[in-house]
Amino acid sequence: MGDMRRRGAVVLGVTGLVAPLTLALGSAPAQAASCTTQAGPYQKQVEKFLGRPVDGKQSAADCKATQAFQTKHGITPNIGYAGSVTWGVMDLMNKQKAVGSNPNRAGRCPVNKGRIACVDLTLQLSWIQDGSRLVYGPVPVRTGRDGYETRTGLKKIYWRDIDHVSTIYNVSMPYSQFFDGGQAFHSVGLSMWNPPGSHGCVNMTTTTAKKYWSLLKNGDDVFVYGRKPGT
Repeated sequence: MGDMRRRGAVVLGVTGLVAPLTLALGSAPAQAASCTTQAGPYQKQVEKFLGRPVDGKQSAADCKATQAFQTKHGITPNIGYAGSVTWGVMDLMNKQKAVGSNPNRAGRCPVNKGRIACVDLTLQLSWIQDGSRLVYGPVPVRTGRDGYETRTGLKKIYWRDIDHVSTIYNVSMPYSQFFDGGQAFHSVGLSMWNPPGSHGCVNMTTTTAKKYWSLLKNGDDVFVYGRKPGT
């Protein structure tokens, strides 16, 4: 949490902001490191996910494919080891894909509020619905890491700043839509599966953040539920 640079009117209740740790530190995706020859505890699962021969043995090609995945999503160390973090990201991707076009199948997000932005922390998905009608999504998002969890419950968007800048981290938070004490939807230049997560905001790709900006307004409801893996 920290102070904000505001554009326009000062908004009461905005006492801080959140930004992803990796972005705040100015980290870029990890560069390729030396490949390990050691098979990991999730070797077969990782091989299957990557379309590699599933034999549970680490080959040079297995390592290269795993390492490329790790580098793409900012998983460190990116040495091609099939460990719990790498498999956790892949497993989450599989679960997200299985949701299909019915993210509110279990009815967890309210359908009696009209237009509402839903955030499923467990599956790291968000979407916009109007009653029971799906308006946009579901899309992968990146929420708060352990100790900086995105808070659950029913909230409302109370301030929007298209060019918001974090003064505490000195990073841009484009298309910010604040809904809970400094926690906001906003875009980041990171993979949505980049661990460990944000400092509480709901990170989005630029495409998604722009769409949310066009579909939502001050006073619209936001409902956050579930629990992010690892928190």
